[in-house]
Amino acid sequence: MEPSKAILWKIYAGLLGAATTFVAQKAVSGAWKAVTGDEPPSPSDPDAPLGQAVIWALSSAIGIGVTQLLINRFTARRWRAAMGDDNPPQVGRIRLNI
Repeated sequence: MEPSKAILWKIYAGLLGAATTFVAQKAVSGAWKAVTGDEPPSPSDPDAPLGQAVIWALSSAIGIGVTQLLINRFTARRWRAAMGDDNPPQVGRIRLNI
């Protein structure tokens, strides 16, 4: 794949990913407020109850993770539609060597 396509993909996926992550964080915080009536606990607050902090961490991680999964699939489909049958470059693949 040409370097210019790889750079274009990084910019395209990065901008959409950043924007949707910001929106997802706001949505998760809003859902927390709607359900509990309180602001989400700060991860660095030692006075926050441990149960609330753990539930907040899990719900935030799930919300952001699902959003990133969906936006990655969306951007890959849009890339394929715009560039023909050319799949998007693989960016940031993680390999675990054990």
